[in-house]
Amino acid sequence: MKENIIPHNYQVSKVDRQKKNKHKSFLMWFTGLSGSGKSTIANVVEQELFKLGIKTYTLDGDNIRRGINKDLTFSPEDRTENIRRLAEIANLMLDAGLVTLAAFVSPYKKDRENIKNTVKGVNFVEVYINTSIEECERRDVKGLYKKARAGEIKNMTGISAPYEEPENPDIEIKTEEKTVEEAVQEILNYIKPKLNL
Repeated sequence: MKENIIPHNYQVSKVDRQKKNKHKSFLMWFTGLSGSGKSTIANVVEQELFKLGIKTYTLDGDNIRRGINKDLTFSPEDRTENIRRLAEIANLMLDAGLVTLAAFVSPYKKDRENIKNTVKGVNFVEVYINTSIEECERRDVKGLYKKARAGEIKNMTGISAPYEEPENPDIEIKTEEKTVEEAVQEILNYIKPKLNL
């Protein structure tokens, strides 16, 4: 059946959409432990871009897990499938001409590398939200660490499942050393040149 799938060439292209929006589209991928501050920082970055008239959309881990990926568990295999689907969704967003922000734990290097390959390296900005497990556990906004320590949650990244740190992220934010405002400004300074057509 695969041989019968033939892509259709539509007349409005990604370049046309970018020209209409007056900026390039690319993906900002926020990775880090649960509770590190990924969603908080991504949210403020999007707000600032929105004020500048940039067309944006944010993909959030919890929202995606409740919808398109609600059939997936947190096993290593399903985590990889979760990220694979997200990469494809993000790629469609880039084709639509949007600056796309994605905040996901995404603990495995190979999965993050697959995202980069899917959207192409030039369209990918890896933002490592580097917060120690101790600080994430202290924050424990969702109560996940407490449940993991009690054995109520299996495969909790940082507790009973690994997190493979990015070796060479485009941006690294150490949240225990910076305010949210400082982090957002650093990210904006990095990405503003990438917006230019």
